Amino acid sequence: MSSEMFITAAEVAEDFGVSKACGYSIVKKLNDELKEKGYLTICGRVSRQYYIERVHGAAVEMEVGN
Repeated sequence: MSSEMFITAAEVAEDFGVSKACGYSIVKKLNDELKEKGYLTICGRVSRQYYIERVHGAAVEMEVGN
């Protein structure tokens, strides 16, 4: 993964090993969650930080703690 601020639907699809269409569905779900919280979103991309928090959750916290 790159260090860009946003992750694309294609990258999400690759991470999960699913189709690009499914990647777009995942990005849309995450963006809908962000919209409910009052954040601005970009179609087809989601905040990399939010993606990591939602997908990897505690695993990332444990890695950071070590």
